Amino acid sequence: MEILINWLVSALAIMVGAYILPGVKIESFITALLIAVVLGIINAIIKPILVILTLPINILTLGLFTLVINALLIMLCAWIVPGFSVAGFWWALLFGLVLSVIQFFISIIFKK
Repeated sequence: MEILINWLVSALAIMVGAYILPGVKIESFITALLIAVVLGIINAIIKPILVILTLPINILTLGLFTLVINALLIMLCAWIVPGFSVAGFWWALLFGLVLSVIQFFISIIFKK
């Protein structure tokens, strides 16, 4: 049940982030659910590999290069999922930041 709630909360955060940013387009809530699944799989499988491969540059930038990795993974998700589009790298970077902040606040609300 907790996995289902986390999935719905992630989809809600994705919808809110797309509503806030004009460079990110999502067709429907079903698409947001699909984005949450694909982004979760990408973050579980591909992101750790990329973080390890880019560890030297990540150390030099004090971890800020992780934001670039997140943006690239969001662009990969936009390429995979139909009905989800991101206008460019900077919109993907901003979407990743907004998504993180929204999920942080939602997690605080639901933890109580």
